[in-house]
Amino acid sequence: MEVQLIPVPTNHRELAAGIDYFFAVLPDDQARAGIAGIGERFCKSHRVSGTWVGADSFHLTLCPRGRTERMLPSLEDALLAAAATVHGSAFEITLDSAMRFSARDGRFPFVLCADGASTESALKLRQAIAEAQRRTGLAVTGVSSYLPHVTLLQGHAVDAIEESIAPIRWTVREFVLVRSFFGQSRQEVVERWPLEPAVAKPPEFFDLSELPDLAELPEDE
Repeated sequence: MEVQLIPVPTNHRELAAGIDYFFAVLPDDQARAGIAGIGERFCKSHRVSGTWVGADSFHLTLCPRGRTERMLPSLEDALLAAAATVHGSAFEITLDSAMRFSARDGRFPFVLCADGASTESALKLRQAIAEAQRRTGLAVTGVSSYLPHVTLLQGHAVDAIEESIAPIRWTVREFVLVRSFFGQSRQEVVERWPLEPAVAKPPEFFDLSELPDLAELPEDE
């Protein structure tokens, strides 16, 4: 998805006009192709129907826009300022299962879900973004209730789907703020923030000096 810098609004009229924001991570080209391939396979094998998300719009949502707790001169400005204070390390996302969600609005999104290790890493970044928003006057609820996923399709069919898939992996090196438009298949990346390189865990060494003295072995006769 190409970066598009969006003019910063001066008030919250953009929400009334059908515009909202959320923080996300984006798959790389190889992962995006793998996600699209899984969607095509399920479309044929399970006759999955609905409105497909374009490959350029694939994303994994990290954190929604918080609820305004005090008057802010600019909502988007507050989100940008909050994100600029977030620090985190790069991590790997692994999508290893496909399922159909049941949504409150009557839609049934078809999604690919992340594994446990990915969920733990993404949740840490989600919590950091939520806390940064809180400091700027935006409250995010339900932070710990989180299942990272990539949506492929929005449909109305109720056929149950839940099965494992060949893992799709990519390394998350940045997170983004996305501007979305209600009722439109259009999203814009407002800004990107890099994550620090992951620090490799050093190998463990044993200090032989701390071992108890070993009895001398008898000499071979």
